[in-house]
Amino acid sequence: MSEHLKIQSLFNLEETMASDIFDGCTYPWEVLSKIKTEILRIGNTLPEEEYDKVAEDVWIAKTAKIAPTASINGPAIIGKDTEVRHCAFIRGSAIVGEGCVVGNSTELKNVILFNKVQVPHYNYVGDSILGYRSHMGAGSITSNVKSDKTLVTVKDGEQKIETGLKKFGAMLGDNVEVGCNSVLNPGTIVGRNSNIYPLSMVRGYVPAGSIYKKAGEIISKQ
Repeated sequence: MSEHLKIQSLFNLEETMASDIFDGCTYPWEVLSKIKTEILRIGNTLPEEEYDKVAEDVWIAKTAKIAPTASINGPAIIGKDTEVRHCAFIRGSAIVGEGCVVGNSTELKNVILFNKVQVPHYNYVGDSILGYRSHMGAGSITSNVKSDKTLVTVKDGEQKIETGLKKFGAMLGDNVEVGCNSVLNPGTIVGRNSNIYPLSMVRGYVPAGSIYKKAGEIISKQ
């Protein structure tokens, strides 16, 4: 089994309110089908003195800052001190952690954002998990469905892991930086503390502590 693709290799589970969803799972994409149910479970346990239930299955921390033009559909949880900016579109099944930024015209669908994640400008993040302090530059997106609509496989060198999923965007480990206008193709996994150059088209596994310059050119950080 590919140890570097496992949950504990990518994420600090102390930095998400959704840590329990990973119990019994090996790879992080295994939880994508459980996000909606987990939101409902967590939401009904949130303290009323800290969270408002503003609509059906939508819980927002009292310390969060939500633009009046933002659209938030349930089920969703917006964590403490998070900012949801002008015209953000949260389609549903979104767990947004503490101290996050969901920016102007950014769209989220079936995602877990760990604490301190920033998707601040024109991002699409679907069927994905973004680790602690990961950041997506302006215009960078996760592509979550293959053009031929076949099931997504994770490519790790010569190895291919069948996920059984039609919709699967990207898994970004803690402290990942994605450059502006990059596309993360279905099934992309980026290891902790790695950087993706702007205008990149990324597919497969990017090792932890790397700089992705272009396909076939990935170097280790010095």
